[in-house]
Amino acid sequence: MRTPLFVLVLILSLAAPALAWESRTKSVRDGDSINVTNEDGVLVNIRLYGVDAPETKQAFGYQAKKRLTQLVSRKAIIIENVDTDRYGRTVALVRLADGTLVNEEMLRSGLGWVYEQFCLREDLCASLRQTQAEARRAGRGLWAEANPTPPWEWRKQHKTEEWYAAPVRAMKTLVRKIKVAIH
Repeated sequence: MRTPLFVLVLILSLAAPALAWESRTKSVRDGDSINVTNEDGVLVNIRLYGVDAPETKQAFGYQAKKRLTQLVSRKAIIIENVDTDRYGRTVALVRLADGTLVNEEMLRSGLGWVYEQFCLREDLCASLRQTQAEARRAGRGLWAEANPTPPWEWRKQHKTEEWYAAPVRAMKTLVRKIKVAIH
């Protein structure tokens, strides 16, 4: 009886990459978020899994957005859905056609942190941590600073500022409306 179950698990694990889908980037929102269209032409907000890049108004925020733009613009990308966040964004692994993991490249460039709070796939997260440590040792990107501020701390310090609070309020309102419409 164990053999059929083992075979089923093996088949399902091999089929997992089939859940990935291909697209092209429509826009880069910041250093860890892009907009793409799915096969139905619907705009999908993608958040890089396991990565938290500096906010746009934060030190290295512009560089992070620029680097992500260089990586994904005008290229076919492969999106592997991992989760959906509280704002309705698809949290995903993003790969280039050659297999390069964009999430990892952002850390390699020193333009993001491993988002420990949400990085739950230990095999992948261990690799992301190692890539971040290498960038830190090499002093790349934000690691050139002695003590860079992680984005989650920076957001806490700036959440009362209107330029930051207004879009967050709008996103929360939109998510509430979507949830009401679905139920």
